[in-house]
Amino acid sequence: MKFKDGQPIYVQIAERLSDEIISGKYPPDGRVPGVREYSVMFEVNINTTVRAYDLLAMRGIISQRRGLGYFVTEDAQRLILYTRRREFFEGDLPELQRRMTLLDISLEDVVNALKNNKLGGCSVEDQGSAPQL
Repeated sequence: MKFKDGQPIYVQIAERLSDEIISGKYPPDGRVPGVREYSVMFEVNINTTVRAYDLLAMRGIISQRRGLGYFVTEDAQRLILYTRRREFFEGDLPELQRRMTLLDISLEDVVNALKNNKLGGCSVEDQGSAPQL
């Protein structure tokens, strides 16, 4: 895993494990990899992984069973989706709207790009003529 600047590594590890939970890799009541195993996998200090697991436990996403390890809670997927959707609507969407306005991209342009599967691949020609530089 390549870590991003500007966000603590333990938070990125927690987000990665959350991604794996909502994708179904670790189902409700399923065991997640041990702290040591995850630390080795990402080549990080075990204390970093412990912080990530503590964060997820505090959020009710995983729980520890003494002597057995960490397990996904029954409500984990619902909690993760609720939190991420809230973050999208409160943070990502307003920023997307700001950028669309700045770049003069209409909602119709976005819908057409989604329908035509042109995400990341639309050319300037698709949006009309480009100004000469």
